Amino acid sequence: MLEFQVVSGGRYDVDVTLENPTNEIIYRQIKSQFDSYQFSAAATGVYTACFSNEFSTFSHKIVYMDLQVGKEQPLPGIEDHTTVLTQLETSAQDIHKRLNAILDYQTHHRLREAQGRKRAEDLNERVLWWSLAETVSILLIAIGQVLVLRNFFSEKKPSRMNYRLVKS
Repeated sequence: MLEFQVVSGGRYDVDVTLENPTNEIIYRQIKSQFDSYQFSAAATGVYTACFSNEFSTFSHKIVYMDLQVGKEQPLPGIEDHTTVLTQLETSAQDIHKRLNAILDYQTHHRLREAQGRKRAEDLNERVLWWSLAETVSILLIAIGQVLVLRNFFSEKKPSRMNYRLVKS
């Protein structure tokens, strides 16, 4: 089973292709944010999962991918049981299934937390740059006001040339 989700970047979408060992495309999804695809491997070899960001070259993306190979092994001692399972064995299987569900929930919440953290970091960076721009503009305005006020209250001395013309 192939499962993926775009955690951050752009419009949260990617192109996905899954190829078998003979380079035949067995799964293709275009501009998808998340999906899961269950398949049975028909041949042994290397299966290739390719994530493309061609249509959005300016935004980098973080993608979570989970590829599960084969079926989960049963609990030891239970798979080759010829008689009815005892209450303890049934409870152990139930706990095992519930722990697997908890793992799925944890993965889901980790992805949500990663998305939220990335958005918070981006917002923090924008606030930082905006506050720096405001600080620079306030300093420039303050310096400009000081210069203008100095010109208003400074005594203007007549130039020497004008003084000679007036004296003659």
